[in-house]
Amino acid sequence: MSSKVAKLVSTYREYLEVPWQAGLAAIQRVIFAVYDKADELRLRANVEEFALATQQAGKQWLLLDLTNAFPEWMAAQEYRDAYFESPEDLAGYQTGELTEFVSDLNTKLKARISAEAGPDSVVALVGVGTLFGLARVSSVVEGIKEAVPGRLLVFFPGEYHPENHAYRLLDARDGWNYLAVPLMASE
Repeated sequence: MSSKVAKLVSTYREYLEVPWQAGLAAIQRVIFAVYDKADELRLRANVEEFALATQQAGKQWLLLDLTNAFPEWMAAQEYRDAYFESPEDLAGYQTGELTEFVSDLNTKLKARISAEAGPDSVVALVGVGTLFGLARVSSVVEGIKEAVPGRLLVFFPGEYHPENHAYRLLDARDGWNYLAVPLMASE
């Protein structure tokens, strides 16, 4: 395990040592584990360390991988061949957020969360980098946060700017302000 990923796991363990407060608003139960995009494969190779830390803290773990969400959605579309010929026909294509895809993804994620997660669960999203250019991470988080009874952990390849609570996915898109709890590898 790389030292940066090991530090992020350590920071996450420390976060889990604090007892969970009841009655928090959904936004207060969202955690962003922020890491350098170059560490994506290392993080994925060690995601079970986060699961182990969660279980050792007496919590449940539910990992939701978004890596194949778009290809699976597109494969199910009746007019997929036409979309490949004219992608601008997809709703939201011009804005960089495919609205039908986001809506369908949020519906599927909420169904899994409600079926498998409880108040002591950490619901972890991995693969959010694959949403770049297709959906905003903020739209997915906003769409599912109320469905998560415990904590929502978003593995976020990008940057966090504490002065304005701004997150930038893959260091490329303009950031958005979000009041989630940021976890980063301590220097």
